[in-house]
Amino acid sequence: MSETSLYMKATPADIAEYVIFSGDPFRVEVLKDILDSPRHIAFSREFNTYTGTYKGVRITVTSTGIGAPSAAIAMEEMYENGMKVAIRMGTVMGLQDHMLGKFFIPLAAMREEATSTTYVPLSYPAVADFELVTAMNQAVKENGGKYLNGISCTMDGYYSQMKENHLSRKLQINVQKTFEDLKRLDVMGIDMESSVILTLGRLLGIKACVVTLTTVLENLKAQIFGEERTKAEALLCQIVLDGIIAIERRKE
Repeated sequence: MSETSLYMKATPADIAEYVIFSGDPFRVEVLKDILDSPRHIAFSREFNTYTGTYKGVRITVTSTGIGAPSAAIAMEEMYENGMKVAIRMGTVMGLQDHMLGKFFIPLAAMREEATSTTYVPLSYPAVADFELVTAMNQAVKENGGKYLNGISCTMDGYYSQMKENHLSRKLQINVQKTFEDLKRLDVMGIDMESSVILTLGRLLGIKACVVTLTTVLENLKAQIFGEERTKAEALLCQIVLDGIIAIERRKE
């Protein structure tokens, strides 16, 4: 009898080869409603997991919560249960004004989080699978959206690196300088999970990519809200599922 994974409470029988990772456990509820015959595996800590099918392809959707440490746990446990393709589906803070509301599919990510350094040195790159990126770009186009490719940066400290607040001002942390430094390097967006997903994908020998929606700009100077955001996130779900179907059809 297969052992149940420690945190995600899953077994190999529960998990598909294709796994979609969402930070928000409640976005998983939106995504699973698009699947046929979704079966709830578990909601344990920040990990909310379903497996179902879409156009005949078996797919697992799960959540990672916020940040690289829990994303690494999710990647490790899904791999132990049979995952062969990992796609992070989430949101990103854009560093260019024209990005708001567009889909950002990074080619690679700066590893400014600490979790991936527990696996490999910083010189090891966090790079997306090219075939997956191409399929997701095409899925955005076919669904009437606009995509951007480029370099992202993954960080650990939301309130110390990404959003000014009382403590960052008290400690005289210059959050704006962080943004300016990254923009000089032509980095397009900041998140908290992508680089560890891409790094572990390579180490585990599986395909991995990231598909994100730009919901905010640097320091929250602009955001998408309400119905606009709800529709955009629903489209994000559709795009990732259609991209998976495109990948599966290439195997036939």
